[in-house]
Amino acid sequence: MTISPSLFKFLKDLKKNNNRDWFNTNKSRYEIHQSFMKIFVAALQEEMEKQDLIEKARLYRIYRDVRFSKDKQPYKNNFGGHLKRATTQRRGGYYFHIEPNNTIVAGGFWSPSSPDLKRIREEIAASDTELRDIISHPTFQNTFGTLQGGEVKTAPRGYNINHPAIDLLRKKQFVVSRSFTNKEVLKETFFEETVHTFLQMRPFFDYMSDILTTDSNGLPI
Repeated sequence: MTISPSLFKFLKDLKKNNNRDWFNTNKSRYEIHQSFMKIFVAALQEEMEKQDLIEKARLYRIYRDVRFSKDKQPYKNNFGGHLKRATTQRRGGYYFHIEPNNTIVAGGFWSPSSPDLKRIREEIAASDTELRDIISHPTFQNTFGTLQGGEVKTAPRGYNINHPAIDLLRKKQFVVSRSFTNKEVLKETFFEETVHTFLQMRPFFDYMSDILTTDSNGLPI
């Protein structure tokens, strides 16, 4: 399953002509690539269900919601999709974003609920060793580099700015991401590399699942 150079060509043309008249004229081009990306997402779900429980997989709409945005371009300049992990025993999800010069494969916790965020911080504050072991592992660093995500500016409420794990406690999102060059995306191996990248997230996901399914005493919730 190989990404066609014509998909990049369409997205580049769309970026230059992000308006409804051009899109309607070129809608047949969009529908061809949309159909391929739906197959791509379905294949990702099939592969990931061999390794994880997936509740649903979806290809995002290319239409932007511009109601509350200063940017009034009606279309996204990318194809993106998401695989949601299943059951309350698992949180987080897998994500991909295909765009010329800006393709990423990512995963994690973009908007953890307040109780989940509180529990994660509680565990990190008690001991950050396991998480640091995961994110300092050579495989993690070679694949993702660092743990990413939005942060509070100073310290979360209830935590001292001088806490030794303050760099982790500041986080309000917990995200990992791997970038791909255009050349890498167009290789025959990109689909397999996407699956492989998702699988490299499992130690991180498993750590989070353990936290979010136990209380502060380590007892199952």
